[in-house]
Amino acid sequence: MSTEIARIELSAGSIETVMIDGQPHIVLKPAIEALGLSYSPQLRKLKTRSWGVVTETVTRGADGRIFEMAATTVRSFLMLMANVNENRVSETARPILVAFQNETADAIEAYWTRGGAVNPAATREQVADLRERLDGVERARLAQGRLSAMGVAKQFGLVNSSYVEAMARTELARMNGAEPDIDPADITITCDEFLTQRGVNGADLSSARVKLGKGVAALYRMRYGQDPQKIKRPINGVHRDVAVYTHRDIDLFETAWAEIGRHYDVQTAIGGAA
Repeated sequence: MSTEIARIELSAGSIETVMIDGQPHIVLKPAIEALGLSYSPQLRKLKTRSWGVVTETVTRGADGRIFEMAATTVRSFLMLMANVNENRVSETARPILVAFQNETADAIEAYWTRGGAVNPAATREQVADLRERLDGVERARLAQGRLSAMGVAKQFGLVNSSYVEAMARTELARMNGAEPDIDPADITITCDEFLTQRGVNGADLSSARVKLGKGVAALYRMRYGQDPQKIKRPINGVHRDVAVYTHRDIDLFETAWAEIGRHYDVQTAIGGAA
């Protein structure tokens, strides 16, 4: 056990803890006896509760002797304190116990009714950590909604398996705040993106988009027997339904481009004449 002391701030005061396996634990005997309670009955109670965690550890005293002692997590200790009858503690300790119980009750109420509780004494680091976790919750909620929608779309044959797999990998990665690890062939592409790579822009882009879109869609229907899936993309400032493909079907773009590309005097972004 580390000798590092970590202080947990509560409105009624603070609790000093020791670090065990990187987590703050409260040494039970001095904490319980400070409230004027008998140590052994409270230890037995804690050991019989499903939420109770008791860790047997050792420490070295100032005289060099080794002492065995029981410690518990902050979570378990606060749950234990919430179940202590305030009339059984010393008059000196009673106001502190009551304040701890009230603060714990307030936090529980805020968790269930307002989605969470914030300690007014939280440090900047703790607030930053909370913001990061809240961002993770929001990412997970959005990803779950998108994954559910894709599952329905696949069930009704509106999207093909490669698109669903690519999007699922992307959403699951975003849910965990990571970059998606997907096969390059599963990366999505639209006609606008293909034309941009080919150097088509300005007035040519509008007509090329229509011609290429029709050609690629027709080839896609021949290959899969269904229309390509659609997503919302901004076009000229307006979100419209746009056919989206994956790079597994890039050959369809190449075939369609071979038919219309000669009408456009452009340079491909990859290099060489279009």
